[in-house]
Amino acid sequence: QVQLVESGGGLVQPGGSLRLSCAGSGIRFRITRMGWYRQAPGTQRELVADIYSDGSKNYADFVKGRFTISRDSAENPPYLQMNSLKPEDTAVYYCNVEQLGTGANYWGKGTQVTVSS
Repeated sequence: QVQLVESGGGLVQPGGSLRLSCAGSGIRFRITRMGWYRQAPGTQRELVADIYSDGSKNYADFVKGRFTISRDSAENPPYLQMNSLKPEDTAVYYCNVEQLGTGANYWGKGTQVTVSS
């Protein structure tokens, strides 16, 4: 059974930084894409950044230049370094991996990030 567990969230002041991690277990398949999403109250879940098996990365416009997605290897879930945080970055952040071949997506339960003074 695939499990993803996010960590690293918390309360931070505007302009601060956080680093999110995602621990995976039971991943016995090749990952085609992995990413971070977020969901604020009353909004839909949205893509923050993702990274493909070839190492190519995509970022949402609202985090470009501030957030960086990275990974230790193509088999491990990603990290998300978040700098210059803004109050509008407040949301629950979710880790996601997509299985090569089937396209099945797996999600963690999320970690809360709150940016407030």
